[in-house]
Amino acid sequence: MLQRTEPSFRESVDLMFNRAAAVMDMSPGLCEKIRVCNSTYTVRFGVRLRGKIETFTGYRSVHSEHMEPVKGGIRYSLAVNQDEVEALAALMTYKCALVEAPFGGAKGGLCIDPRQYDEHELEQITRRFAYELIKRDLINPAQNVPAPDMGTGEREMAWIVDQYARMNTTDINARACVTGKPLNAGGIQGRVEATGRGVQYALREFFRHPDDVAAAHLAGTLDGKRCVVQGLGNVGSHAARFLSEEDGVIVVGIIERDGGLWDDKGLNIAAVLDWMKEHGGVKDCPEGTYVADGASLLEADCDILIPAALEAVIHFGNAERVRAPLIIEAANGPITAGADEILRQKGAIIIPDMYANAGGVTVSYFEWVKNLSHIRFGRMQRRAEESRTKALVDELERLSADKGLGWTLSPGFKQKYLTGSDELELVRSGLDDTMRIAYQSMHEVWRTRPGVTDLRMAAYVVAIDRVAQSYRSKGL
Repeated sequence: MLQRTEPSFRESVDLMFNRAAAVMDMSPGLCEKIRVCNSTYTVRFGVRLRGKIETFTGYRSVHSEHMEPVKGGIRYSLAVNQDEVEALAALMTYKCALVEAPFGGAKGGLCIDPRQYDEHELEQITRRFAYELIKRDLINPAQNVPAPDMGTGEREMAWIVDQYARMNTTDINARACVTGKPLNAGGIQGRVEATGRGVQYALREFFRHPDDVAAAHLAGTLDGKRCVVQGLGNVGSHAARFLSEEDGVIVVGIIERDGGLWDDKGLNIAAVLDWMKEHGGVKDCPEGTYVADGASLLEADCDILIPAALEAVIHFGNAERVRAPLIIEAANGPITAGADEILRQKGAIIIPDMYANAGGVTVSYFEWVKNLSHIRFGRMQRRAEESRTKALVDELERLSADKGLGWTLSPGFKQKYLTGSDELELVRSGLDDTMRIAYQSMHEVWRTRPGVTDLRMAAYVVAIDRVAQSYRSKGL
């Protein structure tokens, strides 16, 4: 039965958790322990800006410490509130469990519009926020490791890691206190693109399962599928570009805050991004046809819908009109619990957020490991790989010459084969492997476990079961 009122984001997460827990053999006490948020710290601090003191409110929520450190981004937005941060922290717990990243779930937020401040002011605010969290061990390589989220990026993470290092001058692992840093501050190749790349790998894996594709009333491969992307931020822009350039997906629609663009033949994503970088939006963009009511494109006729910006963009008010048979949640919580039920009843297949956007935390895990090991991936083995493969190629070519076979390896293949894996290739390989295995675990539960009706429910079952196992091993 449908909810009478639109559930909040936090209520949506709890409703989805309860659906999964209902089909699991778990004691009510353990179920409640996993569901509830362990703690939330609220900080209010002042910063002198433009000749006066401004007071800011921030949060750091820890949902589960079944594994430590806990992991989760810090977002800057005027919409930040305790309920939202706690819901996002819960999603991080389940997300990390699903992709087997050894973290508990956390999230942070600062109630601020970053566009209202210049760079120096933002640095002052960020450093003071970091100070308040660091001195309470709410940023620490072994206990609590933030990352970028909406409104933050590499720049803010660099400020935070520098603030941590100033306050912990003897901590050799200081750089591991946050992830999503720029390369020169201990970051990792492929982190910026990671969540968008993960969406691409998630869709690729979905299309490797013909029975799942058929359930979405689709057929074949990704090539030629028509797609609408809502939000061309970091996640949506990378996902749209990778899918269109590498997999033959036709991005027919784009939705942004100032409207949308539509082109039946497919939009040039690179050109749209260039226009947005210069003009701040899609209005008057020469690519495609401008649509003033961009949100209406969520209801457009397409094969794949990718909501990649804010939560609750698909809700009671528009779910009935959404026509895409396959929806992949690149954002956190873009479909409310009520809308989720409507879409499922219509037969739509939803690839859930806790899986679809797990690329970011997966590569954050790789970055954290890199920081703790104090060596970049590939540094030890890359040239050894090249030497071994060169020896093999040389021997094959020698045998060909000795036997008069007259064949040679094509230059393109030879060059590619002889080049050892660098950090970016290793990161992409690890991410691809993670997304494949996580989907397969969901697929198996979806197809074999009684009472599991969809991929979201399957994802929650897999994640909750892993968290439960961790708690049981601790004696709970």
